[in-house]
Amino acid sequence: MAASVAALPQVVAIDQLTPADLPMVGGKALALSRLRQIGLRVPTGVCVTTAVYHAYLATTGLDQRIELLLGRKEFAAMRWEELWDLALRIRNLFLRTPLPSVLQRTLLDGLAGQLPAAVVVRSSAPAEDSASHSFAGLHESFVNVRGAEAVLRSIRLVWASLWSDRALLYRRELGLDVARSAMAVVVQELVAGECSGIAFSRDPGGGGGAMIEAVWGLNQGLVDGTVAPDRWQVKGEGGTILTHAAPQQRQALGCGRGGVRAVRLPREKAARPPLDPAGIARVLSAVLAAEQLFGCPQDMEWTVASGELYVLQSRPITTAIDDERSWYLTLHRSCANLQQLRHTLEAELLPAMAEAAAQLDRVDLSDLDDAALCAEIATRRELLSSWEQRYRDYCIPMAHGIRLFGQYYNDLLQPSDPFEFTKLLAATEMLAIDRNRRLEEMATLLRNEPQLTEALSQGRLPDGHRLSQLMTAFHNDFGDLAWVAGGGSSPLSGLLLELANQPPRAAVACRDVERLCAEYLQAVPKGERPIAADLLELARASYRLRDNDNLALGAINARLQAALSEAARRATVAGPVGKGGTGRVGRRVSAPPVPAAGSTHLAGARHQARQLVGQPAVAGLGHGPARVIERPADLRDFRAGEILVCDAVDPNMTFVVPLAAGIVERRGGMLIHGAIIAREYGIPCVTGIPDATRLICSGDRLTVDGYLGLVIIDTERRAHNLC
Repeated sequence: MAASVAALPQVVAIDQLTPADLPMVGGKALALSRLRQIGLRVPTGVCVTTAVYHAYLATTGLDQRIELLLGRKEFAAMRWEELWDLALRIRNLFLRTPLPSVLQRTLLDGLAGQLPAAVVVRSSAPAEDSASHSFAGLHESFVNVRGAEAVLRSIRLVWASLWSDRALLYRRELGLDVARSAMAVVVQELVAGECSGIAFSRDPGGGGGAMIEAVWGLNQGLVDGTVAPDRWQVKGEGGTILTHAAPQQRQALGCGRGGVRAVRLPREKAARPPLDPAGIARVLSAVLAAEQLFGCPQDMEWTVASGELYVLQSRPITTAIDDERSWYLTLHRSCANLQQLRHTLEAELLPAMAEAAAQLDRVDLSDLDDAALCAEIATRRELLSSWEQRYRDYCIPMAHGIRLFGQYYNDLLQPSDPFEFTKLLAATEMLAIDRNRRLEEMATLLRNEPQLTEALSQGRLPDGHRLSQLMTAFHNDFGDLAWVAGGGSSPLSGLLLELANQPPRAAVACRDVERLCAEYLQAVPKGERPIAADLLELARASYRLRDNDNLALGAINARLQAALSEAARRATVAGPVGKGGTGRVGRRVSAPPVPAAGSTHLAGARHQARQLVGQPAVAGLGHGPARVIERPADLRDFRAGEILVCDAVDPNMTFVVPLAAGIVERRGGMLIHGAIIAREYGIPCVTGIPDATRLICSGDRLTVDGYLGLVIIDTERRAHNLC
């Protein structure tokens, strides 16, 4: 394959492209060539064809390694956390796999003498920027790249973005297949414009006419949301201005050392919009010319330098996408946006969530008659639903702070483990760890005073005893775990007795975290260290909030479960609570089970499974009997040394984690709650096991391999353990 590829064109000047070259150069490169041909000013550049991409993958074996990663789980079953993980792993492969010497010489020869000192490196996939597939902003671009080594590295990262989480989301539309997918790369002269923007020949919002957005400085600030643009709605070829919306504060991005940086605008520029009416008319004329050329409405990126208008790219206006994809794309945030989001979460949302749970605690459910209890359940359901929506809108995007730091760390240090950066995030203050620390404090009292064990099991602790005080304080802060349904002693008492029967287990994650942080900052160029420190701090906040917001939401859910448990306790004779008009509480009401993938066990399927493949989340080997958790009541049976197997570790389940010898989850990703808590305790963890709760039964002897992402079932010892 490498020999046949070598015979194909590999670096071609943009001026020389023809429509027949589309499969090799992609839609973006061909569009730039056609725009130049009609007289629009386009920065000079070349295209690294798909032939080079294919040769790189074939000669390095990356095609097989990518295929192996993609084959670990059905793509349709992956959640957003798993998409992030998969993309980060693949990106790290491209980072750590240098170009073979023959390809490197070919590229350097093709680029030599073609370009100035500073360039922009952009994607140009064959399926991208076509009339049927626009996918604006799907792949990566790199601005102000300087030096041959940096250009070659940026080309590899553009190739890697073919497998970004955003691209994987569009996998079916793009036809992503390791053998058939390809990526060309455009390397262009950097035009550092005084102002830049985007023009739509037809307002994508349906407002009529065209729409133009502009910012001072480089366009990247507008594209990634760092800088808010001026926005005009215009009509007609003359550019009649219909509306103009100005941002509250005008900012700019400019060229910095090896990238872009925020720059202070002179007062005179900050006081006026980047375009005057003549400039608006000129931009409008260019985007309408592009529309006429390509025969469909265009989304055009432009910049103005030394009085000249340059077209940077033009593509069909993106067609509407479904709500789930649209929401997913909002998860990618800039550092500035995430810092503001952090403030909103810490100062407003989390305190409000905690107050909502506290207000529910002040309601004595036992004092409510049946009708009032029905109303209270309905109120709590509605409250939980509203907080779940806010969690989706605010809390999940905040997790991108971890990913943002991880990508920066990997780009800088290129570690063999793409998740090495998580070691720098450990030992942060998390509610779940604080809750477990307080449980361990109470368990220590039981170990030190054996007479307390019998007293606690019989529910007759001495008045005023320290353990009673700690249990009361725990209940006030976290609830009494009463949402775990079932009879017998209180869930909190049973948990404390079980904890007391095993050696203490404290959080152990990365005791040398400060040393690792110092080494990280030392590796950063001095001029970038303030930015690197900000990214680390943001990631630590995201890591902490990723845990705390789950627990805060879980506290509200626990109050709903408490009300449902009270309804189930009442043995009256009516329909389900909240259904019908009697306002009576019926026997059929009970707390809903923890959602699980496939609660019906398939005996045939499970007896065929011996080794299950997932993603390694926490390194280590764990051995023990499985405990499958499908509903809250199952947690009451969890014992020390067992392997926790579940759909996903719910935030209210983490109190049993210190008892576990290993964790197995159907949901995958390094950012899911179970992986974060397991990492803090150093417990082997494998995530992303399809049908984990169907293929494993409680009592099965398991080995959890957190190094390779495997779960091994001891089939010799499971023959009589039928589900």
